[in-house]
Amino acid sequence: MNNMLKRTIVGIAAVGMLAVPCLQAAMADTIKIGAILAETGPSFLGVPEANTLRMLTEELNAKGGINNNRVELIIKDSAGDPEKAISFAKQLIEEEKVFAIIGPSTSGETMKIKKIAEETQTILFSCAAAEDIVNPVAKWVFKSPQMDSDAAKKIFIEMQKMKIGKIAVVTSNDGFGAAGGKQLQKIAPDFGIEILISEVYDKTATDLSALVAKLMANKEIQAVVNWSIVPAQSIIIKNIRQAGWKVPIFQSHGFGNIKFVQAAGEAAEGVIFPAGRLLVADSLPDNHIQKAVLVKYKKDYEEKYKEDVSTFGGHAYDAFVILTKAIEQGGTDKVKVRDALENLKDIVGTAGVFNFTAADHNGLSLDAFDMMTVKNGKFALYTN
Repeated sequence: MNNMLKRTIVGIAAVGMLAVPCLQAAMADTIKIGAILAETGPSFLGVPEANTLRMLTEELNAKGGINNNRVELIIKDSAGDPEKAISFAKQLIEEEKVFAIIGPSTSGETMKIKKIAEETQTILFSCAAAEDIVNPVAKWVFKSPQMDSDAAKKIFIEMQKMKIGKIAVVTSNDGFGAAGGKQLQKIAPDFGIEILISEVYDKTATDLSALVAKLMANKEIQAVVNWSIVPAQSIIIKNIRQAGWKVPIFQSHGFGNIKFVQAAGEAAEGVIFPAGRLLVADSLPDNHIQKAVLVKYKKDYEEKYKEDVSTFGGHAYDAFVILTKAIEQGGTDKVKVRDALENLKDIVGTAGVFNFTAADHNGLSLDAFDMMTVKNGKFALYTN
C-alpha cells in the first residue's frame, strides 16, 4: 500500500471518528415533546390538534429546531378516554422521557393527569378548556384555550342586550360539560340571568328529542345554552328546530369546528357562541394584532390538510408556539422553561394575546372572545 493511500484511509477514519460524537451530540440535543390527543373517539378535537402539531414540528425542524435542537414529536391517541390518558402520560414521562406534554384534548383527561405532571415536574400544556385545569394554579400545568368563565360572561352579556332573563342549560356528561355547567350556575346571578332548568345529556346520544320536549314544557324559557364539545351538541340543535321551537340557541366555545355546523345542518343557522377570532380571520381588519398570525396558520393548515381550520387546532398551535418560546429562553432545563412560561408577555396566538403570570397559567382575558354566529352554513361575527 503506498503512502498516499495510507494517508487517505487514515484521514477518512479520522473524519469518521469525529462524526460519531457529533452525531451522538445531535441525538442528545433532541427535545422530545409528547402529546396526548383524541385523534379518535367521540369528538372533532384531536385530529386538527395532531395535524397542527405535526405541521409545526416539521416547519420548526426545517428551520433548525429550537436553539439548533431538533424536536421529536410523540403523539398518543387517547380516544378521549381519561384512563388511556393516564397510561399514556406515565409512558411518555417514564419511558420516553419527554421534556413536556401538549394536551390532552379534553378537560376530563387533563384533570386525570394533572397530578402526574405535578409529581413528576413535567410541563403539561393542555388543549382543554375547563377552568379547573389552572384554577387553582398548579405549578407545572398550563392551558391554551380561553377560560370557561369568560365564555359564560360573553354569553350572558349578549343575553342582557337581547333582554333575555330566563334560560335553560344543557350540558354533556363529560369534564367539559360539568365544568361549564358549574361556571354558568355560578355566574348567571351576576348578570340577572335565572336558570330555570339544568339538564345533563349523554355524550354519545343520537336522539335528544325527549329532553327537548321537557325543556319546551316550561313556557318561561327564553333561550337555551348548550355546553359541549361532542357531536351530541349538534343533535340538541337539530331536535330543537325539528320541534318547531324558535328559541335562541347559545353554544359554548366548544362549538368552534365547522363539522358541528355541518352535523346540525340548516338547524345551526343563527346559533350564537363565543370563540376566538381564528374562525373569522379573513374578515378582520388588516391592522388587527392577531390577523397576520391567524391568516398564516389558516392558510398553511388548509393547504396542507384540505380541511377547514378549527378552534381546536388553534389550541394546539398556541400550546406549541408558547412552549417553543419558553424553551428558546430556558434551554433544556425544565425548571427554567417552566419559569420562562410564567413570564411570557404579549404572545400573539390564535386564541388571543397571552400574558402569563405565576398566578395565571392561561394568560387570556375576556377580550380574547368575540361573539360568533352561523350564517349560510359558515361562521361569521355576530352583530345584534
